Amino acid sequence: MRLERRAHVPLGLVVAAPVAAIVAALALAAGLIAAAGVNPLTAYGEMLRGALGSRLAITEMLTRATPLILTGLAAAVAFRARLWNIGGEGQFYMGALITAWAGHSLGLPGPLGIAVLMVLGMAAGAVMLAGPAFLRLRFGVDEVVTTLLLNFIVILFVGLMIEGPLRDPLAFGWPSSVPVDGDYRLPDLVPRTRLHIGLLFAIAAAGAVWLVLARTVFGAEARAAGFNPRAASFAGISLPRTLMGVALLSGGLAGLAGAVEVMGVTASVTTTMSPGFGYAGIVVAMLAALHPAGVVAAAVFVATVFVGADAMSRATGVPSFIADVIVALSLLTMLVALLFTTYRVRQ
Repeated sequence: MRLERRAHVPLGLVVAAPVAAIVAALALAAGLIAAAGVNPLTAYGEMLRGALGSRLAITEMLTRATPLILTGLAAAVAFRARLWNIGGEGQFYMGALITAWAGHSLGLPGPLGIAVLMVLGMAAGAVMLAGPAFLRLRFGVDEVVTTLLLNFIVILFVGLMIEGPLRDPLAFGWPSSVPVDGDYRLPDLVPRTRLHIGLLFAIAAAGAVWLVLARTVFGAEARAAGFNPRAASFAGISLPRTLMGVALLSGGLAGLAGAVEVMGVTASVTTTMSPGFGYAGIVVAMLAALHPAGVVAAAVFVATVFVGADAMSRATGVPSFIADVIVALSLLTMLVALLFTTYRVRQ
């Protein structure tokens, strides 16, 4: 038995791969739910009801999906060019911190201030990934290691800032940054809910990323760098310039996720504001097969699992940590699905 690369991957197989991966992940997690003494169908029914069963549930799910779309896009853009960005969490936090700091005393009109804060958040995230990209290009340092370690460094730095120069004096001792001015809060998309127009920005970002990757010279160069770096270099593509551009775009998207979360939901920064958006973005990107359009659907699935797991836990007693298990299993099963999408088994 051997694996043989497919000369052409059918579109149906590409679409079926993430569906099969999700079904397999849910089936594997069902064993753990059954071991807890709960019928898996009952548990999954409560999960869907908790995420989609009411107006409040749907808006909370979409609120959770908004940063996941942006961090998923960040991972998808980088992975397509074989730039292994594992630092989305740190880039998210740095974008959030810069947004809170600048948004506290920016002094610009509301719409203009919102645009400026988004640009600043993107710039902060871009800088966080530009460093590891430079180290890889100049010294051959593995960006998996540098971006992963930077996550912890950034969170410690955020803790230092919110306990020091950016501490909110009105937080009653709670470690929190100064809040963003009310004029720079993103308007609600649905009245009397937490869902804000950042969702529309995230969807627009997915469309823009698709256009860049599919319809521009830079996108073609990024894809070529990911498919075969040596061939791309031989064809005259500047790999350093291309990879640095990919790093700036990827880090900028993760930083934008932090900016949108601060302006739309939290208003200030704490070290616990992210339940792992940067890491979950990697799962979102893989479930989407690194396609920007698929990122939106994958983010909705992951958000449904996380939001619905809380309701399932209250109704059935199954620990809500089963959501982390399902998301992790989805990543593993998707990797297997991608293997059989790319290769066929020959005897």
